[in-house]
Amino acid sequence: MDEETSWTVIAEQRLALADLLDGLTADEWDRPSLCTDWRIRDVAAHVAMAPQPPGPAAMLGAAVRARGSFDRLNHDLAVRHADRPPGGIVAELRRHAVSRRLPAVTNYRNIVPDVLVHSQDIAVPLGRDLPVPVAGARAAADRVWGMGWPFWARRRLRRVRLIAIDTDWSVGAGEEVTGPIAALLLLLTGRTAAARPHLAGPV
Repeated sequence: MDEETSWTVIAEQRLALADLLDGLTADEWDRPSLCTDWRIRDVAAHVAMAPQPPGPAAMLGAAVRARGSFDRLNHDLAVRHADRPPGGIVAELRRHAVSRRLPAVTNYRNIVPDVLVHSQDIAVPLGRDLPVPVAGARAAADRVWGMGWPFWARRRLRRVRLIAIDTDWSVGAGEEVTGPIAALLLLLTGRTAAARPHLAGPV
């Protein structure tokens, strides 16, 4: 998937997520997401922050408080950003949907899986249907399979062959695991319990 198409997928998914969030109750905003120790509002805030990253001074302060842990840094920044009215987070997603601004440590190829997977981190535990574009999920799956940290998908799934049933995509070697590319993307990123009902094979 080329850069222009990638940015289109990113923008469309941000807007779709904003539409989903706009209808949530106060209780739903504070429910657990698929991400351990992250609430729905924390994940939403993380996605909203991507096109408006903190400045160097704020990042340095956050890194010191996180004692050098990237996971902790990511979590703490999201939780702080989530401490605002839900309507503000929804408005940010819409206002910055087409923005191509990114944190210095990443690129658009990483933002595609980030926004697609985190949208499911919100939709799945809420029992909401948020369609995942097939082309976007395929590009995201390719990126996650090849990137190593933080998912280590190639190592975790080294004994199976993953095969999508709705697009031309497959990786790995071993017993076959088949299913929609969106479910395989969840599996690749460690959301095994959420992916399992949609897959066939040893998962």
